[in-house]
Amino acid sequence: MSDSSSPHNSPPSPSINNNESETTDPNSNSKCQAAIQSLSTIVTTTEIPTTISLLLKNDTVSAAISTLLLRPDSGSGDNNLCRWLYDTFQSTDPSLQLLVLRFVPMIAGLYLSRVPLRQPQAGFEAVLLALYAHETTSRAGQAITVNIPDLSHPSIYHESKGPARNNSTCLNIAVISSTLDPHGTVRSTRRARIVGVALELYYSKISLMPRESKLNFCESCVNWAGQNGETEQSRAVIPTLSDDSWREEENVVGIGGRSERDSGRIPLPWELLQPILRILGHCLLGVKVEDGEVSEAANKACQSLYLRSLHDINPKAILATGSLLRLREMVNDPKNQIDHTEISNDAVLSV
Repeated sequence: MSDSSSPHNSPPSPSINNNESETTDPNSNSKCQAAIQSLSTIVTTTEIPTTISLLLKNDTVSAAISTLLLRPDSGSGDNNLCRWLYDTFQSTDPSLQLLVLRFVPMIAGLYLSRVPLRQPQAGFEAVLLALYAHETTSRAGQAITVNIPDLSHPSIYHESKGPARNNSTCLNIAVISSTLDPHGTVRSTRRARIVGVALELYYSKISLMPRESKLNFCESCVNWAGQNGETEQSRAVIPTLSDDSWREEENVVGIGGRSERDSGRIPLPWELLQPILRILGHCLLGVKVEDGEVSEAANKACQSLYLRSLHDINPKAILATGSLLRLREMVNDPKNQIDHTEISNDAVLSV
């Protein structure tokens, strides 16, 4: 694994599949076994499962890896775990790449929170750059867009009293993710974009991620939001969405003279906040009904980000976070949980 100062020349790699059986690499099994054996030399406190599918869902091993990531020097360039994560993702094996994506929330959370501390994080940066290079190659650098109907025109199913228009079905193109430029290093002006793309890749496979991974992400969001405007002293400079805000945050002092860097508060430009809200939206509304812990954690994260958006006076972020909270409120409203396909007893006439 090379450090973040060297160019990142990643060979073209296939898209990540949804399960292990979809891979056509005849050496997949040997790659998986080699990765498991290598991991067993790093994680020595517990037994490593013999298959990647079991390893992905093993809470004991995940907790052991998380403990190693939480060490103060975990992001250094010579860290064995970072090297393993980098090499494992570069194997291009879909099941191994899913295993690395499982720890993206913790890696991104630790990395962004430690940026103001000016600690060496070449290990974390190499992993994030590997994810960014994979997505750049898969998308050929192109943007991800969707077509949205233009609501200013009448619907084809309704009559219009005005003059007839032939462009009633015109579409507006909305950019979900902008174009990607190859990057071999992580600079302050690129940091949010690189981490944001890593989160976009994580979101594309979030349905395959275990519960603990989603909980780690929600916890990171709360830390990133930091202290809200009700408990924090007024700042001399209102934060903006510019990349220079990364430098501004380093000198902000919170209530009681405690530095903001201690709380994990980070700048939240839209290129980073957008994938964050997509993931939280899944955790709020897309998880199974019985998994209330993830939904509650996501709700707490949305509330923290909403307060942060109010404090930053960021209209776009206020609208997005407020909409997620409103959607959850609507879903949990008993009035909206009525099954209209069932026949009510009140409607039955007795003779």
